[in-house]
Amino acid sequence: MNPSPRQPGVAFLHAPGPTRLPPSVAQALGTQPMELGDPALDGLIANCEQGLARLFGAGPGTELFLYAANGHGAWEAAITNLVAPGQCVLVAGSGPFAEAWAVHAEGLGVQVQRTPWPEGHAADAGAVEELLRADRAQAVLAVFVVHTDTGSGVTNDIAAFRAAIDAAGHPALLVVDVVASLAATPFDMGALGVDVAIGAAQKALMVPPGLSFVAAGARALQVAERNPAPRFYWDWQRRRSPLNYRKFCGTAPQNLLMGLHAALALVEAEGLPNVFARHRLLAQAVQAAVAGWAEGGALDFFVRDAAVRSVSVTTIAVPRGIDPEALRRLARERFQIGLAGGLGALAGRIFRIGHLGDLNAPMVLGCLAGVEAALQASGIAHGPGVARAVQLLGAPQ
Repeated sequence: MNPSPRQPGVAFLHAPGPTRLPPSVAQALGTQPMELGDPALDGLIANCEQGLARLFGAGPGTELFLYAANGHGAWEAAITNLVAPGQCVLVAGSGPFAEAWAVHAEGLGVQVQRTPWPEGHAADAGAVEELLRADRAQAVLAVFVVHTDTGSGVTNDIAAFRAAIDAAGHPALLVVDVVASLAATPFDMGALGVDVAIGAAQKALMVPPGLSFVAAGARALQVAERNPAPRFYWDWQRRRSPLNYRKFCGTAPQNLLMGLHAALALVEAEGLPNVFARHRLLAQAVQAAVAGWAEGGALDFFVRDAAVRSVSVTTIAVPRGIDPEALRRLARERFQIGLAGGLGALAGRIFRIGHLGDLNAPMVLGCLAGVEAALQASGIAHGPGVARAVQLLGAPQ
């Protein structure tokens, strides 16, 4: 029988970004844009800023900057506002995205120190403290930490990095990438002593790629004012304006903002504690399935310490001789499950299951069943993964 050119039903998207669009977000994205002088546009932007400020835990003196860019654009905004070429930052190693951020900074002429990253482990706050204590000239202007590194699947303890900087008596700013953790796991930049937080819309915020944001505290704003590095589009000073055209250094990405407004309304309606609890439960279900599959002897967790496995994505290691890209292709084409592969040095060694955003338990079970079917069809030894997830989800609450 010839394969059908049409795939009925709904394809399951389980990459750690972009994520599934809820119907209300998809509908908002199709709304007719407004002319730039319409007060409703200013109201839309203000509502998005207020909702993001609540998610970030942004206190007095913190300013929000929104960009028509993906998360890498927000990285560049933080780098160019805080650090001039030739100056130095310290990047805490935690996986492919921490390394990509370091390479991005180097591409802008910034000197980068890195802490070592043993694969499968969280970033080392102790190594940060040690390097800062050795920095007697206080040349390091900022410490960059990725909260949840989706390339490895680890979530780092941000409080430990604030404590490390303080213990070293160092004035370096704490700059945190929360692209994959914002609205998925608790984060409060004020309580954690974070100077700059960087987010994006295409993960737990359930909006298509193309919108990112930076929350900059008072200390960071002062550093940016003194920074002589040339910049224009990313410049916080130019964007500190009540005029929407100035805030976005041009035309605002209205439809993405409409989508973000709808997504923030969904988060508010569910309630952040419930959002966090749901992400935690779904992550536990996926991890229960991976533990079951691992009993077959072929698959295993990439992140060794269960305490630092993220609620956004689970990373599964495969042994030499198993091609995770072939498994992903089979899952996508035969079972309609979109998974993520390995990045950088992890390419060909892992695959990743995203479980963040607009998801519930039946959707995750459908994903896990599709993955298990793909494992079966590929002849990859595995234990009872779906049954373990069902057992966890079906336990008394």
